[in-house]
Amino acid sequence: MITDVELERFLDESLPAERMAVMETALRTDAALQKRLIAVAGRRDAGVHSLGGVWRRHRLSCPSREQLGSHLLGVLEPRLDDYVKFHLEVAACRYCQASLDDLRSQHAAADDDTAHRRRKRYFQSSAGYLSE
Repeated sequence: MITDVELERFLDESLPAERMAVMETALRTDAALQKRLIAVAGRRDAGVHSLGGVWRRHRLSCPSREQLGSHLLGVLEPRLDDYVKFHLEVAACRYCQASLDDLRSQHAAADDDTAHRRRKRYFQSSAGYLSE
């Protein structure tokens, strides 16, 4: 059973990818579900907002990018780290998961750059000791 809250989250693209795929498949074949989605979208467009809808759309429960970075580095205070893990793994916030993936790739690129600079310094510092 697909709820109106799930339909709202479908419109916001804030459901886990697997659930989005299931709902998209159902929407292709179920005319009644399509009408419900149109009604949910109509209420949103008319300015009828629930507290939960506003909360989700503005991502008020999402940790900051700085907190996500601290989580990645393992330096968050334990209770906040537990919340971030819950938010990423249980709530499965796609926005925060994408942000964390971006931080991981930036971190990996920085590590590669640091290793390259270190090798270059080692080579430059030992260049006078190389024999012909």
